[in-house]
Amino acid sequence: MDELRIGLIGTGAIGRTHIERINGRLRGGRVVACSDVNTAFGREVAGRYGCEFFEDGEALAASDGVDAVIVTTVDEYHEKYVLAAIRAGKYVFCEKPLAPKPEACRRIMEAEMAGGRKLLQVGFMRRYDAAYNQLKKAVHSGKYGLPLMVHCAHRVPSVPDYYDTPMAVENSLIHEIDILRWLLGEDYAEVQVVFAKKTRYSNEHLHSPQIMRLKTESGIQIDVEAFICCRYAYDIKCEVCCEDGIVSLPDPSLVVERHAASCAHPLYEDWTDRFEEAYNVEIQAWLDASREGRVDGPTAWDGYLGQVTAQAASQSRDTQTTVTIPRQEKPAFYL
Repeated sequence: MDELRIGLIGTGAIGRTHIERINGRLRGGRVVACSDVNTAFGREVAGRYGCEFFEDGEALAASDGVDAVIVTTVDEYHEKYVLAAIRAGKYVFCEKPLAPKPEACRRIMEAEMAGGRKLLQVGFMRRYDAAYNQLKKAVHSGKYGLPLMVHCAHRVPSVPDYYDTPMAVENSLIHEIDILRWLLGEDYAEVQVVFAKKTRYSNEHLHSPQIMRLKTESGIQIDVEAFICCRYAYDIKCEVCCEDGIVSLPDPSLVVERHAASCAHPLYEDWTDRFEEAYNVEIQAWLDASREGRVDGPTAWDGYLGQVTAQAASQSRDTQTTVTIPRQEKPAFYL
């Protein structure tokens, strides 16, 4: 297939940026249709980008004019539209998380397995970030010995008023949950979430910072700082302490500014700038794989394990206890 005809469901900010990158910068696909429950806004977006508008996202997924589907709705609707794409036998890319609860992720896996074909990729874009790939290569080179500890930070300058305490784990740290499992090549055995002293910039529904502690099955200890409303920048850190050395993510490759008797190393202001190229690489890889009839990226199994861990982390946060993560047997379908 020379060019995938793509239908996008959910025309919010990330949905619109995917339309722009696919239609303007990437190769092998074009967004030809879109849908949104906010029909007035969705129609405006469709007109802006020259797409056919569908009031019903399930109808879009079933349309003969669409070859593949991207789901960028709010999390609660992911399951509905991913299942519609699977029923239609179409490749589908779903932004993280796959679904808000593990049970919903399992239903998606069961539908995919029943159809006998892998069709789904989950949008964990950090796996496509150059810095994380350099870090993984270093960790697995053997040069530094076995990993023993990992120290991470997920710092966000500000969030909307609706952002609450659970979202720190379930919407932000879900990225660390996935990327660290991918980086280390291990599943998790237990998790704990504790509260630090609350910043005055937290809203009434949010306690920030939080610290998530994970232990892998081999005993690697991980701590992840979720500092929401840190004010100063969007700042992602990851340091892996090994037996014979320490490797970490490089600082952003931005121009060093010498001005007004100071030397400054600028940082990113938000995630769209920090991971813009990772998104481009991720979506291009999905387009290429879908055109060739395969799934290369994070699968429904990865999405499911992420939500199993996130649910355990949320239980730990709410009970202030350490929670054992149930061991999961990977279905042969996903081997």
